[in-house]
Amino acid sequence: MKTAVALLVALSVSAALAAPASAGTTEKLPSGVVVEHLVDGNGPKPTAADTVKVNYRGTLANGTEFDSSAKHGGPATFPLGRVIPCWTQGLQTIKVGGKAKLTCPAATAYGERGIGPIPPNSDLTFEVELVGIGN
Repeated sequence: MKTAVALLVALSVSAALAAPASAGTTEKLPSGVVVEHLVDGNGPKPTAADTVKVNYRGTLANGTEFDSSAKHGGPATFPLGRVIPCWTQGLQTIKVGGKAKLTCPAATAYGERGIGPIPPNSDLTFEVELVGIGN
């Protein structure tokens, strides 16, 4: 039964990621992640196996900023499959050059453990711009 459920979730995520999205549209992924597309990109979409380069700003539910790429001197580069599920799932719906707002349920962010200034069980919001794919 667990295998069948996992397969259905994987197929649902794949279908959501394949669907075209444009600025002004909002989509809710099967995991509960909400992606609000703010600016259309004109490049390819990354896969979980890609390394991505992004500008971002992360806030708690009360609007308090807890991190941003600007605080670190510019865009961040990382393997997309090695970050929180919200980012792995949400960024795969954005084309290079695009911007989106990701609303991450706690279960797709840091969950019960929290991290640094992020309390346990926190829903998070990220404004992200996909600058590029690859090193």
